[in-house]
Amino acid sequence: MLLGPALAVSGVLFAVGVLGVLLRRNAIVIFMCVELMLNAANLAFVAFAQQLGVAGQIFVFFVMAVAAAEAAVGLAIILAVYRHRRTVDLQNINLLKG
Repeated sequence: MLLGPALAVSGVLFAVGVLGVLLRRNAIVIFMCVELMLNAANLAFVAFAQQLGVAGQIFVFFVMAVAAAEAAVGLAIILAVYRHRRTVDLQNINLLKG
């Protein structure tokens, strides 16, 4: 398998994730864009693993475990903020101001 197309798709996915994080204000959308960036990195690791060996695939399992933990903690934080402020718009969330 050629390495170029997989890395191109991975780069496009990562760029879409970065744009989503920079341009959106909804916490859930930003959270999904961060997950998209993690999946783009996983795709790159798997593409490199086909060329360089199985170490990339093992690293993907660790990234997936961290992403699962991040998803659980992130969603719990978003739910707690929503219950407190009744919004997930990041401009309306000023929890540190009191």
